[in-house]
Amino acid sequence: MSDRVGKRRLGRIGLVAALLAAVTTPVVTTATPASAVTLPTGFQEQVVFSGLNLPTNIEFAPDGRIFVAEKGGRIRVYDDLADTTPTTFADLSANVHNQHDRGLLGLAVHPQFPAQPYVYVLYSYDAPPGQTAPYWNDNCAAVGGTNGGQCVITGRLSRLTAAGNQMTGSEQVLVQDWCQQYASHSVGDLAFGADGMLYVSAGDGASYDVVDYGQRGTPINPCGDPPGGAMTPPTAEGGALRSQDLRTPADATGLDGTLLRLDPATGQAAPGNPLAGSADPNARRIVADGMRNPYRITVRPGSNEVWLGDVGWTKWEEINRVPNPTSGVTNFGWPCYEGAGRQGGYDGANLNVCENLYTGAGQTAPFYAYDHAATVVPGETCPTGSSSVGGVAFYPAAGGSYPAAYQGALFFSDYSRDCIWAMLPAAPGGLPVASNRQTFAAAASNPVDLAIGPGGDLYYVDIGGGAIRRIRYFPGNQPPVAQINATPTSGPAPLTVSFNGTGSTDPDPADQGKLRYEWDFTNDGTVDATTATAQYTYPAGGPYTARLRVVDTLGASATATVPIQTGNSLPTAVIDTPAAGFTWAVNTPITFTGHATDPDQGTLPASALDWRMNLHHCSAPDNCHIHVLQEWDGVAGGTIAGPDHEYPSYLELVLTATDAGGLTHSTSRRLDPKTVNLTVATNPPGLQVVFNSGPQTTPFTRTVIQGSTNTVSAVTPQNAGGTTYDFASWSDGGAQTHLITAPAVPTTYTARYLDRGASVRLPQSQLDVADVSSQETLQTNGRATNVLDGNTGTYWHTRTRSSALPHPHWIDLDLNGSYQVNRLHYLPRQDSANGRITGYEVYVSNDGYTWGNPVATGTFPNTAAEQTVTIPPTTGGYVRLRTLGEVNGQPWTTVAELNVGVVPTG
Repeated sequence: MSDRVGKRRLGRIGLVAALLAAVTTPVVTTATPASAVTLPTGFQEQVVFSGLNLPTNIEFAPDGRIFVAEKGGRIRVYDDLADTTPTTFADLSANVHNQHDRGLLGLAVHPQFPAQPYVYVLYSYDAPPGQTAPYWNDNCAAVGGTNGGQCVITGRLSRLTAAGNQMTGSEQVLVQDWCQQYASHSVGDLAFGADGMLYVSAGDGASYDVVDYGQRGTPINPCGDPPGGAMTPPTAEGGALRSQDLRTPADATGLDGTLLRLDPATGQAAPGNPLAGSADPNARRIVADGMRNPYRITVRPGSNEVWLGDVGWTKWEEINRVPNPTSGVTNFGWPCYEGAGRQGGYDGANLNVCENLYTGAGQTAPFYAYDHAATVVPGETCPTGSSSVGGVAFYPAAGGSYPAAYQGALFFSDYSRDCIWAMLPAAPGGLPVASNRQTFAAAASNPVDLAIGPGGDLYYVDIGGGAIRRIRYFPGNQPPVAQINATPTSGPAPLTVSFNGTGSTDPDPADQGKLRYEWDFTNDGTVDATTATAQYTYPAGGPYTARLRVVDTLGASATATVPIQTGNSLPTAVIDTPAAGFTWAVNTPITFTGHATDPDQGTLPASALDWRMNLHHCSAPDNCHIHVLQEWDGVAGGTIAGPDHEYPSYLELVLTATDAGGLTHSTSRRLDPKTVNLTVATNPPGLQVVFNSGPQTTPFTRTVIQGSTNTVSAVTPQNAGGTTYDFASWSDGGAQTHLITAPAVPTTYTARYLDRGASVRLPQSQLDVADVSSQETLQTNGRATNVLDGNTGTYWHTRTRSSALPHPHWIDLDLNGSYQVNRLHYLPRQDSANGRITGYEVYVSNDGYTWGNPVATGTFPNTAAEQTVTIPPTTGGYVRLRTLGEVNGQPWTTVAELNVGVVPTG
């Protein structure tokens, strides 16, 4: 457990507490860099706005105002870069579904603002299709959480009208669509082209854990994807396959995983779109599809050329380019492709939508893709592993404050890696060259959006730090960086505070160690001390603000401030439950309670407590990024279900207490999941099986969270050692591609394969009795399934205790797969009491209902040995043995064991 203290900012600070190292002495800075950011020579990072609550998007209006979207649904507006007290332009929180990766994510200002006084928003709407928000009220616990497949929402694009710094009237809904079944891959971004049209991106709304073709949810297929009902390969078109919906025109087109080009006044398809003649209004809107999560988009200045940062699954991050949105629909291939190659998980599921794309239906490779396991720039310090491409922004092709080499460059960021890169053109102002990349900002702070602001500086949104950061270029002398360390910052009066400014720095070698310090302890304009360290005693009253100005040898300066409160002491937040060491499985109820005390107020009321549950998603123990699962404000506790998520990952519960004077204290507790090892094998060993995202050679073992849902796909057909193998069955009875719910104990799952071309007997455990005409019901050994138990002492016996049933009798076997059947193996029950079958017919069916003519007929010899009936090779999934008569005058049928021989068809 860790404790943090700090000054309360606008909104809640739970995520900030989760991201910062534990401190006992506040460090408050103004216009300072990120903690460890590394920039090219001459560049410096500064904080321009702070105190925001999970900011997601920044937009600069033509008149100088700056709009910032917060994930929960609020839009803040600043008059200019000097404004430190923003106005709330709009509050859409009642409509916004703010859980996990869902929220207010897209923002755009009309290019003729304020003459055209419109602000555009794209957000996750808190209601399923056809319902009205607030429906879930940001709480999906009753349906297994946001990643349980049942918390279905939609996306909404709206236009807001500005009157001064506030929205007037109600939002004008332009588009409501984008059925989103899972917690991630929600709506994306907005941008205007040089043509004045509005470009809109959104994700596929599918699961990030499993190969999702629409097979989950209660009811199954809540988004109504074709062909309808339960989804099974190869015909399924749901889940991530929604990104390919334009290629299945038999049904209405959805907008998931697409880029739209719209008339900004109406939300309808813009004139000149590639499918303008389609009868489907959504098809008319689409200019690109086949994307997983195009979280951020940008338009190359002076053009309609759209570039997209598409967040990948487990292997590749993509930068996609649509050179001319009106020339044709560009398909980037997801989920059939990831990066330039086939996506192993969806390829292994043998889905028609993908198989058709593989055979030449058309797929455009990304302009640039980077592997999760590789650096973007060789030798850089940016980490590998967990990756999620974030912002994208073009530097102007001419002018700007940066060196000429950056003119026309594409900046792009990765939220998980905390880095920003520049993709430079071969010559200033030209097209970026994918291979011409440089690390621009290593160890940046949670960058989720990039923008070029006034003067040609790069700005980025720091979602975790609740800040907007600017990267400036100083061709000559760089200003210093001011930093204050103050202790204590609150307490009873008189309060003596020790100040230390030695953490202040200057990037220029000539200025290092030569800074001048000017302290103004009450922020009244008077310099009170000029040493690096100082003390000051505050009387009762306040609150006060202490200011430090540091000046370098050439007169460049920077300031930092810290708030001081006298007569008020910090509260203490305490998490009571769950206790340290608590572990959880998927859907385990996690109930939490807490309290807070204050030296001045005593026990704080529940209204002073704010909670946040963070999910840390890791690729390595020291490489994690955060998803905010849920927030609870003003309550003493609550409950959340353990999320379904891949491992390694863990939860962090953060409690923040705020006293009447605005002082806060945060404490957190790490909650680790219960895990289990799942082993995947094949018979014969050494073949390829897909586990979730990609194929791997068996046997292998994966550690997963207990209760998590995972995909296994037996790759079929496949070649090993010159032999072609076809999938036969799974040891757990599942289909070739199916879902596994992780048990609490280690388990092995084995895929059985057959040698193509070799006649083999199917494993007894693969067969099921599909139907039977009659059977002994009063004796244990009369059950029809006895023909599959491998025990010659038990058998199928067609009679009742009191009467004999006349012939014919039949028993049907389900082969659990399609095969070329060429043999029926039959073990008769040979004794005087039970008789012996003399006449038989054998049938083969594809569906178990339509049987046609017999494929073999005959009589059995008078023997107790197993008999083999040779069948002309016939393709099917069901086999029927129909018995016609018997000897010894007994009107019943008795069979000890049945089996089928096949030649795999592939």
